[in-house]
Order: sequence, then C-alpha cells, then structure tokens
Amino acid sequence: MSTTKVLHVIARMNVGGTARYVEELVENIPGSKLATGFVQGSEIEDSCVSKLSVIRVNHLGRKISVIDDYKAWRELREIVRMLQPTIIHTHTFKAGLIGRLVCGPHKHIHTFHGHLFGDSSFSKIQKRLIIFIEKWLARRTDILVSVGVNVGMELRRRGIGARKKWVSIPPGVTALTLTSKSKARQSIKAVKSGILIGWMARMTSVKNPNLFIEIAKKFPSVQFVMAGGGELLESIKKNTPENLKVIGWVDAATFWSAVDVAISTSSNEGMPIALIEAQLAGIPVIATNVGSTSEVVEDKITGYLKDSTVDELVVAINQLLSKPALINKMGDEAKKRATKKFDLQKMIRTHLKIYKELTF
Repeated sequence: MSTTKVLHVIARMNVGGTARYVEELVENIPGSKLATGFVQGSEIEDSCVSKLSVIRVNHLGRKISVIDDYKAWRELREIVRMLQPTIIHTHTFKAGLIGRLVCGPHKHIHTFHGHLFGDSSFSKIQKRLIIFIEKWLARRTDILVSVGVNVGMELRRRGIGARKKWVSIPPGVTALTLTSKSKARQSIKAVKSGILIGWMARMTSVKNPNLFIEIAKKFPSVQFVMAGGGELLESIKKNTPENLKVIGWVDAATFWSAVDVAISTSSNEGMPIALIEAQLAGIPVIATNVGSTSEVVEDKITGYLKDSTVDELVVAINQLLSKPALINKMGDEAKKRATKKFDLQKMIRTHLKIYKELTF
C-alpha cells in the first residue's frame, strides 16, 4: 500500500467539516497529496491548511467561471502529469467535475460530502444540470463515496451512480480539548450563567441561519449565540434580537466549551462534523432532520430531530428547558455514541481498503 499515490483534489479548503475530513486523509494515509484552490469572497480558509503540504491550483475556486475552470483543469492536468498518482480522489462538485475530466491510467474516486439539491441558492434548472453532470461523471468513476448512508441513497434515487459501487464512510472525528465553561464564555463574551444555546456553521442559505434567529425571538429570557461566517453574516447581524449574540468564526473547542445545547437549522446536510464535535463535548443536539443528520443525532436519545419549522424546534427546546437534567443525560449519551461511531482509525482503514481494492 505504501507505493499507492493518492492525489486528493478539492476546490477550496474553507472552514468546516469537509476540510477537516480531507485533512485527516492527507495526514494519516502515506502517499497522499492535496491539490486545492483558494477560498473566495467572504470565506475563510481552514487553519488546517497551514499544517499540510499543499499544491495550489491557482484558478480553482467555488465560483463557476468557464475560463478559470478551464485553466484550473489545465493546471491540474499538469500536476497529475508530474505526480503520476495511482488514484485521483476528488471531493465536492467543482473538484469532482474538473478532476474526473483529467484522463490517464489512474483510478477515480469521488466523495460526496453532501449535495446541492436542498440548497435554495440554486435554481431548478441549475439543479437539473448538476444532476445530469453528476450522472455522466459517475460513469467515469471507479468508486463513489458518501459521508453518510442517507446522502448516498438520496443521490442514487436521482439516478447518480445507481449501478456503480458505493461506499459510505462516516468522518473520523477527534474530541476537542475543552476548557472550563466560565473561561470559554468569558472568551466569547457570552452570558456568565444560565443555559446558552449555540449554532455554528457557515452563514449561507443552505444552513438557514434566519430560522435560528426566529427561534431565538421566541425565547427572550434565554441566551443564544451564533458562530460562523459567510455571505449572510452582515445581514444576520442586522436582524438579531437582544438575546442573540453573533460572534463570527471562533475556535470550535472554545465554542462547545461555552454552550449547553447545540442547534442545527440546515435545509440540507451531509454529515455535519460540527454536530459530531458538539456531541463529543457532551452536548445534546436539536437538528432539522435532513441529509445524514439522523446518522449523527439519535432522536430522543442524544437530542431531537425535527422538521424545519420554528414551531417544531421550539417544542424541542422547551422539552430541554423544562427538564434541565435531561440536558446532561442526553449529553452523556451523545458523547458515548459519537465516540464509538465516529472513530478516526475506522475512517482511515476503510479508505485504505478501497484504495487497495482499486490498485491490487
């Protein structure tokens, strides 16, 4: 296996779970290299990039640009010519498109860290085009990977890789090094006492941050906090009630040390690593039941899974606020379950297995 050379390709390593998933593969599997572009606009590059040996694809990024994307393809083709990888392993749509168009004797693996079909920022026509492209690309792919079982099933129901080999590989997540609640709350300038309900994600339409704002308005005597950045950050800041603090990006260990309950309001998700980290920190999670979130949160055991409505999520919050002991009980269950389910070594072993399958 040491002779297998794997080139991981991703459009950009912005702050979030996908970047950390890729980071673990590059760091823990010998022979792995990372080719990536740059973050754009209001995005922030994940700090893990500074620890990695990165090959930059100068014209590669999230935004669609026929000219830049063609230049990125030519750059990547040259990188592949120089490195001669055994496997090109692409991640997310843009890199999956450009990377799978690079021909050669290498094998192709593509990982879906989610999908775009629940993202309201894409029109119906755009989504149909994406489905068409993904169907075509799947035929050029040796193994398709989804980070969650549900995500893979949703893609196959749309005819993407329906007859191809699929593997579901949940992320391996290392528990954060937590600090004291009082110190963490002081660091993010949050309330010193009482229940603190937290939301951490990119502030984009697919994460539905405005739903969290509406929920906070229903509980004026409870403190809420939002962490993250993105194109909606400034508009979010202008629409917050007095009991909701928006703090931008912050260290995840500090954030989950300060928070008592986590909430996810996403309209679409892959396998949300932020929620896994919250559970590893012993925090119960209330989440919208989308994508593979149900594989992270066990309903009524480690938190609550609800429809994407204010009323449903308010009910879940009231259930926890009315029984404070339930917060600790669910938090304990969440930590035990997440520790067992999202093991890093299991994630690495499964990847090594599929790499070996393609090359021997």
